[in-house]
Amino acid sequence: MRTKFGLFFLMLTIGVQVFAQDQYLKAKSDSIEKIYEAKDIYPVKSFSQKFKTQKPKNIILLIGDGMGVSQVFAGLTANKGHLFLENFKHIGFSKTQSANGYITDSAAGGTALASGHKTNNGAIGVDADGKPVKSILEEAEAKGLATGLVSSSAITHATPASFISHQDGRSMYEEIATDFLKTDIDVFIGGGIDHFSKRKDGRNLMEELKSKGYQVETDIMEISKVKKGKLAGLTAPVHNGRVAERGDMLPVATKTALNILDNNKKGFFLMVEGSMIDWGGHASSTRYIVEEMLDFDKVIGEALEFAEKDGETLIIVTADHETGGMAITGGNMQKGVVIGSFPTTDHTAVMVPVFSYGPGAQEFTGIMENTDITVKMRKLLIE
Repeated sequence: MRTKFGLFFLMLTIGVQVFAQDQYLKAKSDSIEKIYEAKDIYPVKSFSQKFKTQKPKNIILLIGDGMGVSQVFAGLTANKGHLFLENFKHIGFSKTQSANGYITDSAAGGTALASGHKTNNGAIGVDADGKPVKSILEEAEAKGLATGLVSSSAITHATPASFISHQDGRSMYEEIATDFLKTDIDVFIGGGIDHFSKRKDGRNLMEELKSKGYQVETDIMEISKVKKGKLAGLTAPVHNGRVAERGDMLPVATKTALNILDNNKKGFFLMVEGSMIDWGGHASSTRYIVEEMLDFDKVIGEALEFAEKDGETLIIVTADHETGGMAITGGNMQKGVVIGSFPTTDHTAVMVPVFSYGPGAQEFTGIMENTDITVKMRKLLIE
């Protein structure tokens, strides 16, 4: 009886964790969420277009999950006509199709951007035949560069997982967490405490990370104080909340990661994901999308501040796919008002924008496959 009860409790716990990880897919917006009206406008500055080198020493890849052109323009309108993103003078488009689908999911889209290989929807860090493929983060690590991952979602979620894990299914959250212990990644910040500590195998990966020399912190204020060494910042049991709840967690985490990674004189690779632009699309919520788009643009501002001073850093801003098929059906640029409409609560197949700034930025123009982005990054940073 106890064995059966224990098994039932274990399965219930796993089911609750999976639901918590993916409940955003079932979110629905009300009429209030259909319209965004600006309250706080932040200033946007222009950055120098002069760089020290022809090839980058560092690459910052910023992924706005679910971010299409409409999401970008919604953010621009909401901030009354300006975004940090306007500093990016080299612009292209990426085709996002997966190996087995006209419409990709975040796992296949993330794997393509991480490794340069198309894979099947749902797969993490493996090719279409299920064979593990190295990510650019792993290649940078092998070359002696510093590496980092930052996400507003759980760090075990599909996009960040694609850069560090190799699993057949994106829902294998505890296995993905275990894969972090198999690398020497310098810094990772995001949600997902439960996948490291409340596990069915009984392991406490947070303690194991400490034994590997990581500073393990769960409060963003303490995380922001770390200037060097290895850092595991786990900021929520699963996902972080919306902007109103998590505040400036993502820009602060990005700045912290850059400060740590910059200690490596050989250079670094950093991926930062603005996860919840996608979630706003799933919820058909203009307000949610705009809030997340503006937060992501502030992350872009942090990256630009670093890159301008450094002069050897390439920044690439793109998406794994578009979500919601967002159409801007009304608005007011002077008042920062955006009205959106959505034909679907799922991903779409449209091309997504690619913005680039810094040495090597000219390589990322025109229409390209999502895998081409990785090939170009590898040529500039690894080869």
